[in-house]
Amino acid sequence: MRLEDAKVLTLVSDDFDDLEFFYPMIRLKEAHAQVDVAALSANTTYHGKYGLSVTSDIAFKDVDISTYDALLIPGGWAPDALRRIDDVLEFVRYMDQHNRVIGQICHAGWVLSSAGILKGRHVTSTPGIKHDLMYVGATWSDVPAIKDGNLVSGRRPPDLPIYLPYLLEAILEL
Repeated sequence: MRLEDAKVLTLVSDDFDDLEFFYPMIRLKEAHAQVDVAALSANTTYHGKYGLSVTSDIAFKDVDISTYDALLIPGGWAPDALRRIDDVLEFVRYMDQHNRVIGQICHAGWVLSSAGILKGRHVTSTPGIKHDLMYVGATWSDVPAIKDGNLVSGRRPPDLPIYLPYLLEAILEL
């Protein structure tokens, strides 16, 4: 797949990590990928941990996940809210079952853990949630980024320059 043909859904809730949300979105948009921002409510402004904000394009309830090639989940504190939303967990399960790309960084591993897709997978995350991921059967490593099939995980914001090439590679392999 060419990046300009990719359709990517990124999830947002208040207290997302600003860099982990915007850096991938900007890189993807520079490559002419379509990036849609989904949240609990459409056309609503959500605020990052460090002062940036974004307005959502679509509500979770209106997303047709089958039309997307990749799903991105930024970290921050937002994943703690996102993992409580059934639609979000269904998005993650669908993407995994259909071998579509799932990108997660930092605390976003919480969402994948709650969706029940990490057993036997190799991941990284912020060290603060490593046990959450290991207890659901993931093999956790303290490295900047890991690509395990369709799943791309990143550790923290300083690791974005390593995480993003893995993410772009995974999309190109579709």
